[in-house]
Amino acid sequence: MKIKRNILLNPGPATTSDSVKLAQVVPDICPREEEFAIIVNDLRTDLTSIVTELDDRRFYDTVFIGGSGTAVMDAIISTVVTEKVLVINNGAYGNRAVEIAKAYNIEFEEFTSSNSSQINIETLRSSIAQMDEKPSHLVSIHHETTTGLLNDISQIGKICRDFNIEFIVDAISSYAAIEINMKKMNISYLAGTSNKNLQGMAGIAFCVFEKQALLNKENASKRNYYLNLLDQYKNFSSKNQLRFTPPVQTFYALKQAVDETLKEGVAQRYLRYSSMWQRLDDGLRNLGLDILVKEEDSSKLMTTIFEPNITNFSFDHMHDYFYQKGITIYPGKVSDLNTFRIANIGQLDVADIDTFLLELTNYLESKETHECEN
Repeated sequence: MKIKRNILLNPGPATTSDSVKLAQVVPDICPREEEFAIIVNDLRTDLTSIVTELDDRRFYDTVFIGGSGTAVMDAIISTVVTEKVLVINNGAYGNRAVEIAKAYNIEFEEFTSSNSSQINIETLRSSIAQMDEKPSHLVSIHHETTTGLLNDISQIGKICRDFNIEFIVDAISSYAAIEINMKKMNISYLAGTSNKNLQGMAGIAFCVFEKQALLNKENASKRNYYLNLLDQYKNFSSKNQLRFTPPVQTFYALKQAVDETLKEGVAQRYLRYSSMWQRLDDGLRNLGLDILVKEEDSSKLMTTIFEPNITNFSFDHMHDYFYQKGITIYPGKVSDLNTFRIANIGQLDVADIDTFLLELTNYLESKETHECEN
């Protein structure tokens, strides 16, 4: 079966393999059947294993939420924050965590920082030390896809350990690309999703968590129902099922995607991604385009690019040019800057980046030629 292949350079959903797409073509099944439960439990084990070492694995587990990455961040914050949360806000997704806290009337403070360079770890430590009331939880985005900035969750985790703060990490755009060790990084709750670096289909989000940390919330007041992580976990443990109807076929695709991830390996996947990033970075600079985030602060998974200095430049026009050629590019998300974004994740390789750069060269040259003619 031939499936048209698009090159998705947006930061998720990502380009998938044909084998992941075709994994969805399965006989209809009720998700209460044992056959489906086996798939879900295999995924729980595999997703946990990607961010834990073998000796530590028994202390962690994974639960699923039908929805996007925001759904699972909503679930984590609204379920586990018992007192006050400190949010590291250096991009749109840090700000989204703040908005979630506001929606549930959760007490919060923000540690704001530049959205294009690393936070100052010692300033963060000092800020917490000076608080009259220490937060019970801290939220950090790992890969802030507003710009492509990578936050140092290892150092942030050390601070959380020193102040006895439970650490919540939004790894939605880094999971399965950048290696994470929950115990070493002192992470209690980690959010991921099926459709970015796992290279699965959109529709499933998940939380890998420290079991005892979540079980300690047994007597906490409930703020949510569908999104309650503790109830989800207890239902898994007692009935071996999701509480509510899941996106069944998407789970089959995720199982295939995870199998392909484990076969490639997270380190090797990041090597492939970073090779694409290097080719992209070199090509953009050769075209005279400026990049927002410095290499030492970059995830090497996504690049924010300043719009070219061309009269009457329109991102929408450029988007449509690429879209007609089977390539998807993404607008910028820094409100005070004219930028666009290119992600280099998914089932892509360097040849796909070369295709993009060739078309970008053609587009820019045609715009400049048109200007001269006018």
